[in-house]
Amino acid sequence: MFSIRSSLADWNDVPTGSMKPTILEGDRIFVNKLAYDLKVPFTTWHIAEWSNPQRGDIVVFYSPKDCKRLVKRVIGLPGDTVELRDERLVINGQPVEYASPDPEMPVQLPEVERERSIFATEKLPACPHAVMAINGVPAMRTFGPMHVPVGHYFMMGDNRDDSFDSRYFGTVARDQIVGRATGVVLSLNKRNYWLPRWSRTCSSLESNAK
Repeated sequence: MFSIRSSLADWNDVPTGSMKPTILEGDRIFVNKLAYDLKVPFTTWHIAEWSNPQRGDIVVFYSPKDCKRLVKRVIGLPGDTVELRDERLVINGQPVEYASPDPEMPVQLPEVERERSIFATEKLPACPHAVMAINGVPAMRTFGPMHVPVGHYFMMGDNRDDSFDSRYFGTVARDQIVGRATGVVLSLNKRNYWLPRWSRTCSSLESNAK
């Protein structure tokens, strides 16, 4: 069983809100470890590779800062130049477009968070998705430009003002990516006595992202 979890599929509990509104604290996400490659159990050594992360994928990886497992969205691919100008992404010199958010996306956030946050749909090429910013908190709202080296990826959280990501620890090597997060297996609301959020249980993350 442990070998299967190490090489084929696993789940990851999400303790922070860095991927809000897409992923909430208390979500247990399913991680497809065969999405990109096959690894030797209990290691990051690759036996075979058949695909690479795509822009917009939600992935689990080991942080280059402290080797902790993190979940973020792939923003920059190898060879890209990534820049952030006042919360707005610029990829390879082309500003990413933004649109009004899906009104249902922030519904499950606490009312105080909804009131102090700004929501939008970030039209990342081939993968529009929800993002949020939080008024009044210190954050890196302007960054770069940074060139993404060969074999590396630039990661960001959807909660742009509350995410420790590639803006702070740099790009992530391909061999440190564990797999792609594809769905929420179970969701528990820690603000409400850890009761289940039934509407999120067994929901797809890919449908929210694409």
